[in-house]
Formats: sequence, structure tokens, C-alpha cells
Amino acid sequence: MADLTMSVRYIKGVGEKTAAAFARLHIHTVEDLLRHFPRAYEDWSQVVRIAEAPLGEQCCVRATVLTDVQTNFIRKGMTLFKFTASDGKSGMQVTLFNNKYLANRIKRGREYLFFGTVTNGYARYEMASPLIEEVSGAARIHPIYRQTEGLSTRIIAKTTEKALPLLATATDILPPDMIARYGLCTAAYAYQNIHFPRDREALAAARRRLVFEELLLLQLGLLRLKGRTRAVAGTPVREDGSEAFWALLPFEPTGAQRRAVADCVRDMQSGVPMSRLVQGDVGSGKTAVAAGVAYTAIQNGGQAAMMAPTEILAEQHAKTLEKLLGPAGIRVGRLTGSMPAAEKRAVREGLADGTVQFAVGTHALISDGVEFQHLGLVITDEQHRFGVAQRARLAEKGENPHLLVMSATPIPRTLALIIYGDLDVSVLDELPPGRQPIATFAVDSGKRARAYGYVKKHLDEGHQAYVVCPLVEEGEDGSDLAAATELVEELRGGVLAGYRVALLHGRMKGAEKEAVMAAFSQGEVDVLVSTTVIEVGVDVPNAVIMVIENADRFGLAQLHQLRGRVGRGEYASTCILISDAQNEEARRRLTVMCKTTDGFRIADEDLQLRGPGDFFGNRQHGLPQLNIADLMSDAALLGAARSAAEDLLREDPLLIDEAHRLLAAAVERLFQRVGDGGMN
Repeated sequence: MADLTMSVRYIKGVGEKTAAAFARLHIHTVEDLLRHFPRAYEDWSQVVRIAEAPLGEQCCVRATVLTDVQTNFIRKGMTLFKFTASDGKSGMQVTLFNNKYLANRIKRGREYLFFGTVTNGYARYEMASPLIEEVSGAARIHPIYRQTEGLSTRIIAKTTEKALPLLATATDILPPDMIARYGLCTAAYAYQNIHFPRDREALAAARRRLVFEELLLLQLGLLRLKGRTRAVAGTPVREDGSEAFWALLPFEPTGAQRRAVADCVRDMQSGVPMSRLVQGDVGSGKTAVAAGVAYTAIQNGGQAAMMAPTEILAEQHAKTLEKLLGPAGIRVGRLTGSMPAAEKRAVREGLADGTVQFAVGTHALISDGVEFQHLGLVITDEQHRFGVAQRARLAEKGENPHLLVMSATPIPRTLALIIYGDLDVSVLDELPPGRQPIATFAVDSGKRARAYGYVKKHLDEGHQAYVVCPLVEEGEDGSDLAAATELVEELRGGVLAGYRVALLHGRMKGAEKEAVMAAFSQGEVDVLVSTTVIEVGVDVPNAVIMVIENADRFGLAQLHQLRGRVGRGEYASTCILISDAQNEEARRRLTVMCKTTDGFRIADEDLQLRGPGDFFGNRQHGLPQLNIADLMSDAALLGAARSAAEDLLREDPLLIDEAHRLLAAAVERLFQRVGDGGMN
């Protein structure tokens, strides 16, 4: 599709203003425009008679206008335009609201297609605010696009129609043998029929081809990034330091932790760089596993670096790792964006001269000024929040270092195939001894006072509590959802009067957050009212009860992560979900939370409820956005695309053959869109 990289400004009718509107939709080139696929379709190809129109459902009616358009001024700012149309057997009144442009186009005696909902009121048929087109060429399936101000579906469709002929001169990026082997249509046919389908069968064939292509490009990119480090020898690890590390611990590791560390050490001793995912539920002990693997890497002369998605989590890890590894003489350095310049400089100098053996930080670790003496192990935590090439940039600071990926977000198998590809996997399926089960209850606001009475009971026994609120300020929709700031005052002056209640939210400065969290950790605060900033980073064993206000506002995975902040000590713990939501999906989420604490089962439910596009939130997984593929319904095509990518890379690992040149360029563009820095 190399010929389609020119600006949309070259399309007839696209001026500066329209181009700016397209840019708001991230459409800059002809290719971007053609890949701005319809979000839905309206079927104008099935025309029905007025009297046979399905009541309450959208349909297409063909009728002739019998009367002139009448204008009725109802009040300031409201004008109705009315006329009567007939299909030869039945008539209907058509009403347009404030649409003078359309009303002026309607001419008595002409035949039109009307798309909308027919109602039967006062012994006559009516249609309010229908879409209206001239009969010629309109009786087809119409695309509906995601729009922006100044850019309607009609304008996007017309511009796309003008761009489609350019495909006639563009070479298909898929090799002919692949198109034939997988029974795919050509690119020109696919793009024509995804935007303006000839019929339902043509639309299905177009979608199948484009889904396959999208998944193929994604798999090629991931396999090339991951396979590159597999082909070369990593930092050699000769001595296994695991037993010496276990002896350092003040607790007995679980069998799962021992197995995970053994897996990693075996990988590091294999002669090629380790590339392993350690996946465990909330509280399964991943940090200790990371420390054990780092201990062996450091004892063999290497340095380790751990990258976390937030400063709060980086701080938590740094403190934990200092406790675990400090007694062995290993120096841990923290590096985050908000640290004072002098502290950053000291850590950078220590990494460069080797006196700091373990760096823990955020994206600051991959900045240009950070150099390691001998980086042998790269660890990323909550990997789905990083782009694949962000991880690669950290790895480039060493010479083919080993890679350990950690995730506390249980990931369904289908998504894991996309995100982690060929990573070896270790699962932490045991909780450390002493961890208590968390009883979870869902109640409506009518039982709110009783829920807080239960909180007081635990506070009076010397324990602490979390209260989670989804908003910092009043809801933007004007609803009465509890805001964290208002909730604090309400609790202090009401049911929790006399207890020490503090607020923690995402808009606070780093130092403020740390001060509040430190006070809570040290028992100087009884109740921490917080937004989701407590999702990671806070570990307070004495906190045994959590109340989540408006629990329906959170996704399942998020609720599970939040709940994992309690039950971290020797005491039985409770989570109370407060919600008045009546919709079926919200009720199902809360029911799942009450029935299970198994993160993998919750992840599967979450994927089914929300779909893969929202599973990690907006692009948190750091992968290119999927424009058309759906990982639930397209699982079979995902497998086919994976096989095709593997076959192609076995034949041409660098995609340098002339037949694969356009594919390689498309992979490059796909990964550049998410700021991953391309494939070089």
C-alpha cells in the first residue's frame, strides 16, 4: 500500500479545514482514511412498504413526496418541516427537526428513499427525522463512521469514495500465494466492500481479509522483535545462586516461587537470552521471584534493571528489594522522573561504574543519560502497560540481556498469545502462607450505613480500612455519585467521626501521596479514602476491610486488583461493593466478584463482558490499536495469521525479499503509530 501514503489533502474536495478535522480522527494519509473502517452499517438495500414496516425498528421505505414542505416555527430555536409521502398504497407524514438544508432539497413529485423508524400514530403512519436520499444509487448498504466536529458520516463516505480508485494502482501487500492459500480476497476488493458493500457476503469476505491482514502484521512485528534476541547468546550465567537467596529470606517461599526462579535460572544458563513471563495473581509473591532471579544474575557479574509503570509501584519495589537483597551487600538504586537532579545523577553514576547493581525505576530508566556497566537482566512489571519496543530500548542498554516479564493482571489465553507471543511462561498458582481469603459482598446504598458500621467494628479492633471512590470531583454528568473529596468530609463529620480519615488521589503531587501513604502504612491513619491510585503500590497488612463506592463504575479486573490490597496479612479480610446499578452487565460483574477470588477466572469473565478492545483500557498494553479485528470472534483467524507469520519468517527472517517489501513497510508503520520507535 506504499502508493497510499500521500496526504488526504490530495483528495479532491479536502481543503485545509477538512484536513484539520480528519487529523482529529488521526487521519493524515489516504491509507489512514481507507483504514478508518465503518463502525456500523445501515442496510438500505432491503426496501419495505410503509404498511409492512417493522414498527419500532429502522428500515428503508421508497416513496414519492405528495405535498410541499410546510414550515412550522414552534419556538425560538425549534422549527419543524413536514410533508406527506406515499408508496402508492399507503401514505406517511415525514417530520424534520431544524434541518432546513435537507428540507430545501425535498421536491414534490420526486421519489426518495427514507431510512428511519416508521410509527403508527393517530391512524396514520409517521416518520420523524429520517435520512433521505435520491433513489438513484442509494438502495445499498451504507457505512456509518466514527465522526468529529465538522466531519459527518456523509463527508467521510464521499471522501473515501474518491480515494478508493487509487487502489487500482497500488500493489497488494500480501503475496499472491498467501492470498490463495488462505482463501482471501484482494486488497482492492476488501477496501471497496468494507466501505461500500455490494451485499452481506461481500462485506463478510472483505472483513475476513482485512482482519487476517491486521493480525498478520501484528504477529510479524511481535515475532521479529522477540525473535531477534533469541538468535544471539545472552549474558552467561554459570552459578545458580538460588539456595543462597532463599536462605536470605525471612519467610518460607512457596513451591510456585521456587519453580519460577528455577525456570528462570535454567533459561539464563541455556546460552541464549531468557525471555520468560512470570504471571501470578494479586499477592502471589512476584517481587520475591524477581529478587531471586536478580540475585543470581548479579552474583554472575551482571546488573539488573526493573521497570515499573508508576512511581508509586517503583518506590514500593525499591523498598522491598532493598530489604531482600541489602543483607547480601547488593546495592539497589531508584530512578524516577520526580527525583531531585542530584539523586538521579548519583544513581546514574553508580549504574555506569557498577557500584549500583540493581536499578528500579519508571520510564526514566530508558532515557538517554542512563548507562549501565554490564546490564545482564531486564525486568518489566505490569508488562501490558509498556510497548514491546519500550522494553527493547531498555534491553539495548545491555548486551543481549535476559528478560523477565512480570504481570499481576491475569491474562486470558487468547490475549496472551497476542501480547506475549513466544515468551515462556511460569505461573505463580500458590499464595504465600498466612494469606487470608477475602469475603466479598455486594449491597445497594440502602445498606450503606450498615456497611460503614461493619467498618467501625474493625477499626475498633485496631485494624485499618480502605474506602475507594471512582471520582475526585462531582461527576461530569451531574449525577450524585460520591466524590472522594466530598466523601472524606461526609465520613469525618458523620459515621466515622472521631477516626483518622485521610484522602489519597491521583492529582496530588508525588511527595503528598508518599506522605499520606506513609502515614497509613505506619498506622497513623485509620481510614484511607482513595481513588484507584491504591490499585498498585500499597501493602498494609493491618488493612483488613475495603468499601468500594459505586462499584459498577469499575471493570472486573480493576475491582480484583483493588480488592487485592486487603487480605495481605494474617487477618481475615472483607470487601464490600456498594452499587445501585440495575443494568445486567454491572450486576453480573458484581456477582462474579462475590463468587470467586481466582484472578484467571475473573480475567476470562472480564474479556467476555468488555471485549478485548477495552480489556486493558485505552492502549495500556502498548500494542498497535486493532482497527477491525476482534480477539473473541476472530480467534480462528488469529491462529491462521500466526501460522502464516511464522512460515513467512522461516522463509525470509528479515522480510527483505522483493515480494515481502510492502509487508515489511506496513509492519514498520503499524508499530511507529504507537510511538514504539519502529522495528529498527
